[in-house]
Amino acid sequence: MSDRSAAARPASRALTLSVDVVLLTPRGRELSVLLVPEGSGRGRDRQVLPSSALRADETLDAAALRVARDAGGVAPSLLEQAGAMGGARRPPEGANVSITYFGLVPDASDSNRAGEWVPVSRAESLGARTHEQIDLALAVMRARVDQQPIAFRLLPPAFTLSELQGVYELLLGRRLHKASFRRSLHASALVEPTDEWRSEGRGRPAQLFRYVAPRRRRQRRGIRFDLLG
Repeated sequence: MSDRSAAARPASRALTLSVDVVLLTPRGRELSVLLVPEGSGRGRDRQVLPSSALRADETLDAAALRVARDAGGVAPSLLEQAGAMGGARRPPEGANVSITYFGLVPDASDSNRAGEWVPVSRAESLGARTHEQIDLALAVMRARVDQQPIAFRLLPPAFTLSELQGVYELLLGRRLHKASFRRSLHASALVEPTDEWRSEGRGRPAQLFRYVAPRRRRQRRGIRFDLLG
């Protein structure tokens, strides 16, 4: 009886865990993601996300920062966990469970250590798991954009409102109505004007603004993008 019970029980399997990072940077009118060669086996010519096994002496956040620095050459200005992926079937040469992070790099260099910046629009041509992780990172980031100062992580300390709107459009992946954006921005008290101005083309110089930390705001709320065109 005991032999039958033992045979009926599924064999235990070792749990393997990796930390994968979706690093994003502005390139023209689109976000690009950093991809690296898979590096081993038959898929070594395939591009994947920067990834590493979790070390025994580090936290998930520390592992994500290590992966991002090793792949991009610099620490990202923002690095947050997006979620976990796993399943009963283990991907070839991969982990059972992968913890996905997303990070922002304001000014990425083409001479990064390990990989290539690829437009997000080309993600569909990548492997299914990589594509799924990029989609997860974008969805989580976009859900947080109107409640966290994510856009300001891609800007210098002083910026024009046109530059700020451009970053929001990049992060959200859609165009925003200029007048509605500025009304919502004013209502949120996220920025304040400086005494500096910058020439933008042939028009009038544009005033520069800066981010206002929550403790200094008269109210603490994000921009309601559902009200924008």
